[in-house]
Amino acid sequence: MVDQPDVTEDIHILLVDDENDFRQIIAKRLKRRGIEVREADRGEKALQMLEDAPVDVVIMDVKMPGMDGIECLKRIKEKYDLLEVIMLTGHADIHGGVEGIKSGAFDYLSKPIELEHLVRKIKQAFHKIQRILAEKEARAFKEQVQQQMVVAERLVALGTMASGVAHEINNPLAVIQDSAGWLQQILEKPDMQGIPRRDDFNKGLERINKAVKRAGKITQQLLQAVKTQTTEMADPSTFVEVDLKKLSEEAITLVEPEAALKNIVIHLETKEPRLSAWTDSLQLLQVLLNLLSNSIQATEEGGRIIVRLNAAMEEAKIIVKDTGCGISKENISRIFEPFFTTKEADQGTGMGLYVSWGIITGLGGLISVESEVNKGTTFTITLPVKK
Repeated sequence: MVDQPDVTEDIHILLVDDENDFRQIIAKRLKRRGIEVREADRGEKALQMLEDAPVDVVIMDVKMPGMDGIECLKRIKEKYDLLEVIMLTGHADIHGGVEGIKSGAFDYLSKPIELEHLVRKIKQAFHKIQRILAEKEARAFKEQVQQQMVVAERLVALGTMASGVAHEINNPLAVIQDSAGWLQQILEKPDMQGIPRRDDFNKGLERINKAVKRAGKITQQLLQAVKTQTTEMADPSTFVEVDLKKLSEEAITLVEPEAALKNIVIHLETKEPRLSAWTDSLQLLQVLLNLLSNSIQATEEGGRIIVRLNAAMEEAKIIVKDTGCGISKENISRIFEPFFTTKEADQGTGMGLYVSWGIITGLGGLISVESEVNKGTTFTITLPVKK
């Protein structure tokens, strides 16, 4: 078996024992090993401390006044499925240790405790948690990729059809626009100035022109989207190392006037001193602006939008989270389809997220969404960090 790395600095434990001298000595010795230790003298206090701040491992005596260790263990496992518990028993109390294992404890040790043995058990419990978290993340990523593949196949088929439709629509649009212009010229002639309801004719032609422009804009976006979707990868020559914090600040600055109209505050959060991705800055900015604009439209006055930057191994994540109206379960699987929108007809064409999906895919990344009606929506962009 491969030995685990000798790392204790990131381990946080809660030591629960009613024997003050024993507890304080063990805590002091563990702290010398770089382990962060909090202490509790009874089960009830331990549960309260876990509510206030999480830990990785609990070390707990089986026999304590009030709530004993077994009962406390059961309550911990009910609420904190990833938290591991190591039970401490008296030398002759093997039954208590076995009962702890049956109730979900990681392991048990008999007093008096041999410190090196205790440290090894703490590390083993901690690494078990790390493995479980890594496996969960891997499964989530796999599901995300599979979801993207399903969407990709659907969009390729739609894109092929949409390309032909867009070209066919452009021809009659041109005829309508030319005819409307010709009628407008006739109405401007001197002998037409006194015709009945001339203003109504002008209003009708104006509405025709607006509708033609809107239809033209939709077909232009559709053709651009199809071009994006059929490109396997964006031109690598345009890729540079992009500072995601600066790019996010630029995007927020551009949409802040729109957000201010609804008294919406946009926060940028990041724990990384500098987080970058290898990508096309202009295309990424276009996607980020679209997501922020959507969030502003979906969020009620006085709401909040958070842009969060995270790093995960060889990937960088841009998360846009709002407190808006959310997306229903029946609609969330369709939001990356062309022309699909829940907005009013004059507020959106249903092409923004379709184009954004194509851009991020072309950049070698992923875009995913989570949402709950009346609570908000979260979009996550995942990008490669290196070439």
